[in-house]
Amino acid sequence: MDNLQMSFVERVIRERRTVRSFSERSISQDKLLGLLEAAVWAPYHSKQEPWRFIIFMDEGRKVFCDAVLSTYTSEELEQFGQGTTRDYCEDTPVHVCVVVRQGRDPGRNEEAILAAAALIQNLQLLAWEERIGLVWKTNEYNREQAFATQIGLNSDERLVGTLHLGYLPDDAVSRPVTRKPAEQLITWIRHEQE
Repeated sequence: MDNLQMSFVERVIRERRTVRSFSERSISQDKLLGLLEAAVWAPYHSKQEPWRFIIFMDEGRKVFCDAVLSTYTSEELEQFGQGTTRDYCEDTPVHVCVVVRQGRDPGRNEEAILAAAALIQNLQLLAWEERIGLVWKTNEYNREQAFATQIGLNSDERLVGTLHLGYLPDDAVSRPVTRKPAEQLITWIRHEQE
C-alpha cells in the first residue's frame, strides 16, 4: 500500500520508530501536558483511570538518574555510571514514569497494566506527530525497590514503564522496517467446531 492510500493515522503508526538519540531542544511542560491530556483517552473498563505519571525534567533529571544509579552494583557504577549520568541528565530531555494502582484483584491489575500500555502507545503516536521521539524501557531498575522508593512510587503502585522523550534530531530519518503480514498471523475460525 502506498502512502497516498493510507490514512493519516495508519501512516503515523507505520512510520513511528523508537528513538534513543535526541536533539538539544527541550520539551516544554505545556507541550508534554498536552500530549498526556490526549494520551489518557486510552480505553479502560472503569470510570476511574488507574494511572498517574511521575515526570523528571530540567534539574529533576538528576533525581531520576540517581534512582537508576542506586540499583547498580559497584562494578556497574564503575563501568556505566558516567555514561548513565550523561544519558539521563544531559542527553535525554524528559523521563516519564507511567504508574498504575494495583489492588487485590489480579484481573483488574492486569487490565490496568494493559490499559497503561495502550496509553503509552497513544503517547508514542502523538509525540511522533510532533517530531518528538520516545523510547519505552522496562529495564531491571524498573523492578528494583530502591528505584521505586526514590522516584516516589507508592506501595500499592506498579511501574509499567519508563519513557524517555526528546525532539528528533534535524537529520533524523525514519527508516522503513518490515512486519510479518497479519494474514500470516491469523487463525480463522468461521464454523462451529465438530
